Amino acid sequence: MLEYPPKFRIGSIDFNAASFDEAIKCILAKAAVRDGGGTSFHFANAYNIALAENDVKYQEVMNQGDYVFADGTPVVWAGRTMFPNQTWERVYGPDVMASVLGAPDSDSVRHYFLGSTSHTMNRLQFQLSRNFPQARIVGYDCPPFRNPTESELRMRDERIRESGATVVWVGLGTPKQDLEVQRLAQNLPVAAMAVGAAFDFLAGTVPQAPRWMHKSGLEWSYRLAREPQRLAKRYFWGNPQFLKSVVKHRP
Repeated sequence: MLEYPPKFRIGSIDFNAASFDEAIKCILAKAAVRDGGGTSFHFANAYNIALAENDVKYQEVMNQGDYVFADGTPVVWAGRTMFPNQTWERVYGPDVMASVLGAPDSDSVRHYFLGSTSHTMNRLQFQLSRNFPQARIVGYDCPPFRNPTESELRMRDERIRESGATVVWVGLGTPKQDLEVQRLAQNLPVAAMAVGAAFDFLAGTVPQAPRWMHKSGLEWSYRLAREPQRLAKRYFWGNPQFLKSVVKHRP
C-alpha cells in the first residue's frame, strides 16, 4: 500500500515532506491505475503560500489536496529550517512532468494535457514526440481564457474519461489550475497535476532560468526580468506575503 509522505505546515499550506524521487514514485503509482477515486497533486511555491494566506477558500482547496509538494526553493529552505528532521527537496513541476513522461516501464500511464494556447500545445506535442516517444498521449484541450460553463465542464470531463487518461496535466495558471485539479480528482479516476508553466517550458516557447538560479532561489528574478508586466505583482507583492505567512505560522 502506498504511504503518503507526512505533511507539515509551511506558511498557510500543508506540504508533503519528500525527496524528488519519493514524489515521482507516488505520482507514478497513482498514474498507473484507472480505478477508484482520483488523486490531486499540487506543486506549491512562495506565491501559492501568499495567495493562501490572503484567501481562505484557496487555502482550503490547497489543504484538501492529496499531495502538495514544495515547488520553490524558498519553500524548501523554510521546511528545512522549521522541520530539520524531515526530507525536503524541490519537487519542481516541469521536472516532474519530464520525469513522469520519460519514466521506463510506464505503459499503463496515459497522458492528457489541459490548458495553454493552441500554439503552445502544438509545440508541446511536437517536442514530446521527439523527447518522449514512448509516452502514451491520449488527448489535449486548450479551453478559452474565461470561466467555463457547467455544460463545458461536463463535456470536458467526458472527453477525458473517453480518452482513457490516467494522468491529467493542468496548466491553467495559479490559482485557477489548483481549483481545477481538485475538481477533476473529485469527478474522475485520474491523477490530476497542477504544473503551472511546465507546458511553456517543455514546449520551448518560454526559456527556463539557468539551474544555478534555481538552486540559489533566484529563479524569480530571471522570470521577472523577462516578463515584468505579467509577474510584477506575483513577486513584489507575493514575496513579502510569503515571508509574513511563514513567520506567522512558524511552529
